Amino acid sequence: MELGDKALKIVNRLVGAGFTALYAGGSVRDLLLGKPAKDIDIATNATPVEVQSLFERTVPVGAHFGVVIVLQDGTPFEVATFRADGEYLDGRRPEGVVFTDARGDALRRDFTINGLFLDPVTGDVIDHVGGRQDLENGVLRAIGNAAERFQEDYLRVLRGVRFAAALDLKIDPDTWQGLQSAVSGIGAVSAERIREELVKIFTASTRVRGLDLLDESGLLAILLPEVVALKGCEQPPEFHPEGDVFVHTRIMLGMLGPDVSPALAFGVLLHDIGKPPCFFRDETGRIRFNGHEHVGANMAEAILRRLKFSNHEIFAAVEMVRNHMAFKDAPNMRTAKLRRFIARETFIEELELHRVDCGSSHGSLDIYDFLKTRREEFANEPIIPPRLLTGADLIALGWKPGPQFRETLETAHNLQMEGTLSTREEALAWARKSGWRHPGVASNTNQT
Repeated sequence: MELGDKALKIVNRLVGAGFTALYAGGSVRDLLLGKPAKDIDIATNATPVEVQSLFERTVPVGAHFGVVIVLQDGTPFEVATFRADGEYLDGRRPEGVVFTDARGDALRRDFTINGLFLDPVTGDVIDHVGGRQDLENGVLRAIGNAAERFQEDYLRVLRGVRFAAALDLKIDPDTWQGLQSAVSGIGAVSAERIREELVKIFTASTRVRGLDLLDESGLLAILLPEVVALKGCEQPPEFHPEGDVFVHTRIMLGMLGPDVSPALAFGVLLHDIGKPPCFFRDETGRIRFNGHEHVGANMAEAILRRLKFSNHEIFAAVEMVRNHMAFKDAPNMRTAKLRRFIARETFIEELELHRVDCGSSHGSLDIYDFLKTRREEFANEPIIPPRLLTGADLIALGWKPGPQFRETLETAHNLQMEGTLSTREEALAWARKSGWRHPGVASNTNQT
């Protein structure tokens, strides 16, 4: 059953019981823009108690604020009573609410484009705030007094940036002024909520506009000062004719595809974050950033932990930062090392980072093409094949576990991946000969 069909069943149940029920907010906005709704919120004049009495499966996640989750055919829908917010004291949530009508509910919302309602039964759009006209004109406008809207809930400054970027909207001058005046209050918002908004901004195809708005608003300097520090950090013009590190990073973000993971988006954003602290000129005057990938990896991890990313996302993004300079050495790697390099969990996204890194600077994709070709060549077999020679084999040959034991297994595996050893018999024969060269493996002399 489609999302809309499930939502309509909830509306029909409420209307059948004598209540008003409307689609609200983002789903209405997206419908008018011809975009598929990711979720549908329902607003009603039924109280939370009345909503719960009408549906079998409900979760009163915010009944104090008039919000109940209704599970319809396995899908959760937020059903909220029309409400007006009480006083905001913490810059995030009202102290309480009073139940009201659709107009009063619209007036409490953040932006006019999010203050729209739709009657799914009649198809009528209900607009108390001029949101439909703003949507048609491509304008993002705060409802009521812009400064007050942002000061009520400082998360709205990030939401404003996200909506303006994602929907390609011009920001109304008063709204922009109100947004800028409120950025200093972003500290009232939890790191988790900030991360959610930043992820939405940087994983969208409009991420460059999002970066620009974060920068122009002053949010970037507060949330990611390390990225602002990339501005004015010169690079060797023979390798980076595009300009400083910030310009380079901005171009890279624009070259990414429309659908990227948070790890890749932030890997690109932070890949050269270590360049400013590593900047120096050598005796010839050439700009160098020795070790910036390692310094950057440590900085990236600290930034991502500050924003409460998951351990998996932190690992992946940090690996991209740490390894992005290793790609230049790939054509000279021995086969075994190259196989291990390509087999790593983060390689595919690292390769994409490498593509945009080269494309945004010197333009040569020779290494990118080389690695794509080698990966395709390895595709018909396990990139890291099962070992022909195992620890048990060495013990059977009289070896004792220790440093030489481990080194021998590693060398045998490398020879296997390079094609020198192709069968278990060849690996055992090699191990016997290897034992003759190491006095500590005396019992090998008795093997035939």
